[in-house]
Amino acid sequence: MEDREIKELETAVEQIWDVARDFGLDPYPTNFEIVPATVMYEVGSYALPGRYSHWTFGKAYHRMKTMYDFGLSKIYEVVINTNPSYGFLLETNSPIQNKMVIAHVLGHVDFFKNNSYFSKTNRRMVESVSTHAQRMMEYEFKYGRKTVERFLDSVLAIEEHIDPYFFIKREVSISEEKRREEHRHKDGRYDDLWLLDERRAAKVQAGGDDSDKESEKTPQEQLPEKDLLFYIMKNSPSLAPWQRDAIAMVHEEMEYFVPQMQTKIMNEGWASIWHARIMRALDLSTSDHIEFANLHSGVVSPQKGQLNPYYLGYKIYEDIERRWNEPTAEDRKKFGRRGSEGRDKIFEVRELENDVSFLRNYLTEELCEELDLFVFELIEEEEWTITEKRWEKVRDQLVSNMTNFGFPYLQVKDGDYNGNRELYLKHRYEGTELDMRYARKALEHVHALWGRPVHLETVIDDESSVLHFNGNEHAED
Repeated sequence: MEDREIKELETAVEQIWDVARDFGLDPYPTNFEIVPATVMYEVGSYALPGRYSHWTFGKAYHRMKTMYDFGLSKIYEVVINTNPSYGFLLETNSPIQNKMVIAHVLGHVDFFKNNSYFSKTNRRMVESVSTHAQRMMEYEFKYGRKTVERFLDSVLAIEEHIDPYFFIKREVSISEEKRREEHRHKDGRYDDLWLLDERRAAKVQAGGDDSDKESEKTPQEQLPEKDLLFYIMKNSPSLAPWQRDAIAMVHEEMEYFVPQMQTKIMNEGWASIWHARIMRALDLSTSDHIEFANLHSGVVSPQKGQLNPYYLGYKIYEDIERRWNEPTAEDRKKFGRRGSEGRDKIFEVRELENDVSFLRNYLTEELCEELDLFVFELIEEEEWTITEKRWEKVRDQLVSNMTNFGFPYLQVKDGDYNGNRELYLKHRYEGTELDMRYARKALEHVHALWGRPVHLETVIDDESSVLHFNGNEHAED
């Protein structure tokens, strides 16, 4: 990129910032960096710069980079939710593309700062993941890279199974935190969680039997537990301290990503609606306006066979603003809407909702019809067929797909099953069966972390079933 273009972009950043503030956006200070495709796709695949190494991140990088090299896809921007925030611009973008990306990024940063689901976010996560990466490298040097990588394979296989409301359930009193600090040692932040296991291991090495000590059993008062990753980290009878620390690091990083998973449609819709308005407020030439219009239509347009979160979020925000600006006589009477309240309403929605409540509360029958939303299913493994067009059913299906991030809802039901420290999990069945191939593979990974037989209760063909894995073979009853 030429110096002239960089200078133009610096001026554009200041202009776009001022316009965004005039519209009422309140983002964190944001630093923009112009980077080559290799850096853009590295940050995109690892999700955070400086993160620990694992083959799954490398796989994602090569897939993204290959798609870019063959002209099949392109990442225009990456934004990091920190304070100050960071936006990465692709050096091969045209000036108008980068201006739109800057406006889009500021919409995201405003959302990160002001949406209530981000209120507990670690705003210094870049520093945290850098520390995590250093500790992971130390464990690789000490225990072997293959050993650490195989262990992370199992941890990452279940990383989504954490409690999205961890910050409510696990806030620790000041006195408890002081007690924990007294027990911390050099292996990691979370060593207090496994002091019990170290004492138990010492007893076993001394010839004692830990299996019949009621005081040392997994505390049943914790159950049922939604946070599978945290429960295993805290209570597994087989993990070494470094392994618990590794799980804790993955858990902490997943905590950071949870609000983004909860607000994908809202977040992208918010950034899209404001990049459109900011760009229209700039003094652009006719050719720039045409280029922007083409770019914008590519972002907020329906996609065949899949839901475009940019498009859906954008349309719902527009519909909310219109309905609160121009309420019907019925809405005026029923809800007390006065009119001209649309701007305030969308800012209120941005602050209070997540995707589930956003869709449930604001996806209307008229909007479903306008967007031509429907439910389709694979019938007898032959062809995809539309099975539902009633708007309530479509809305409910969308909400169901968003619940628990679209992953099966699992709970720890018993951490001392059969009186032998076996782990018993329960799938909260809500009409969708598990994929048995993935379920059995997941049990293998859970067993690798728990070290004892694991069991999973679920529903198969409308009948209750329990899957078992003892470390050697699978069973079902």
